[in-house]
Amino acid sequence: MNILFTKNIDSELLSKELGNDISAECVEVIRIENLNVEVFDLKNYSLIFTSSNGVKSFFENQFKPNEDFAAKNYNKIYCVGEKTKREIRKNGFGTFKVLKNAETLSKFIIDNCVHEKFIHFCGNLAIDVLDKKLPLQNINYKKVTVYKTEELHPKISEKYDAIVFFSPSGVRSFLKNNPLNHSKIFSIGNTTSKELKKNTQQKIFTSNKNNLADLLSVIKENLH
Repeated sequence: MNILFTKNIDSELLSKELGNDISAECVEVIRIENLNVEVFDLKNYSLIFTSSNGVKSFFENQFKPNEDFAAKNYNKIYCVGEKTKREIRKNGFGTFKVLKNAETLSKFIIDNCVHEKFIHFCGNLAIDVLDKKLPLQNINYKKVTVYKTEELHPKISEKYDAIVFFSPSGVRSFLKNNPLNHSKIFSIGNTTSKELKKNTQQKIFTSNKNNLADLLSVIKENLH
């Protein structure tokens, strides 16, 4: 049984989790480049992060949220996914609210936060759920692009029993030059699965949580 991961994953971890009878290979399908963004005042804004890459570039650009909740102008931080939350914590900050995906985040904001002003620090290919829904509710929302995603469009000659996807841009990059060939399809969360469904009628095995541990658990349950 051979699996292709469309992202570099530690080989020892894959062997440990999936067993020695599984041959796991990895290919990079996207490249991330952090952008230089001039720091500006975050006063009175709530901050949104929908990826760990957005968090990394935000802090590399020397932005610094005000987390003094006693102050009038502190910044609430909203994020999507546990991986994004961990990256925020790694930089010494907490999160006000962590949601499963951009859809649930937009619903939460519309239901509870209509009077806040939001800045979304994201990539150039960020999903457009928030900027489609929030302005329609007259919510003050803007995007700041802090990193760039480049689709690499590799061509894969070998056939695999299963292929694992990690992002909508990764799906688009892979499918540019490669068919799915009736391989089993695994996906890290609903947003990535939604992109896959645009391109195939095959069943997609999707992790409930947007993290590698849960995805590997789904793979182990459904591979054979």
